[in-house]
Amino acid sequence: MTVMSPAATDRTPARPPAGGSGRAVLRSLLRNKLAVVALAVLALLLFAALFAPLVVPYDPNAQNLLLRLRPPAWQDGGSGAHLLGTDQLGRDMLSRVVHGSRVSLLVGAGAALLAGVIGTVVGLSAGYFGGWAERALMRLADVQLAFPALLLALAIVGFLGSGLWYVILVLGFTGWVSYARVVRSEVMSLRTRDFVTEARAIGVTDVTIMRRHLLPNVVAPLATIGTLHVAAAIVAEASLSYLGLGVPKETVTWGAMLSDGQLYLGTSWWVAVFPGIALMLTSLAINITGDALRDVADPKAYRR
Repeated sequence: MTVMSPAATDRTPARPPAGGSGRAVLRSLLRNKLAVVALAVLALLLFAALFAPLVVPYDPNAQNLLLRLRPPAWQDGGSGAHLLGTDQLGRDMLSRVVHGSRVSLLVGAGAALLAGVIGTVVGLSAGYFGGWAERALMRLADVQLAFPALLLALAIVGFLGSGLWYVILVLGFTGWVSYARVVRSEVMSLRTRDFVTEARAIGVTDVTIMRRHLLPNVVAPLATIGTLHVAAAIVAEASLSYLGLGVPKETVTWGAMLSDGQLYLGTSWWVAVFPGIALMLTSLAINITGDALRDVADPKAYRR
């Protein structure tokens, strides 16, 4: 019988990731016109967030009480210098909406990344090893699911205090369960397949099997969950900021703008409506993209 060397075991090919190649994914996305529009909105939003100081004309916190509550440019009394009007302190609404996108996207992406890492590690471990490790990790997930995510986030933020990184950590640590459950389910269906059995038989370590053979096969569902979690984290951050428990007040966020503008809905609607529209469009575009990725992740999608 021939004995495989450690170098040979490391060269064992991994099973191709489910969902096809990146080129096939791109082609499928481009066939979905609604997804193309959503991606264009997200690209525009990302560009504006990255280059906000160059895109907008004013400091978002610069106050001018002489210009307070000026309407948008297309209404009587409006000015082309402030396209979306000004708020109760004379701050430019367009500048504040654009700068608010930076915090929302950072919180959404950071929370989704942190939750994805934690959930993937837990799901891989639980699904691959099984036994007492799986039972312990899944019971931990069940305990967390017993608490409403937003209420748990409120309690933790209220205890730790407000702050951008605190919000990211809280939303990340409260959102890992969905990743873990999906990854565990996928890994449990894969660990008895031939390519895993053969890798184990020739001496490939458990860590290598999980990293090279199992992880590539859960990328598609992880991408879908991660995309949807970004939208959920953005809404959760806006909810926390609306309640005054998110990032500090001096940081421009859509949730804080909604909180400030609710008192002026009857007289100066634009103070609350524009950040609300930005929040809605961002969440909608991300959710549409997530739905499109979910459809692409189905291997049958490539045979249409």
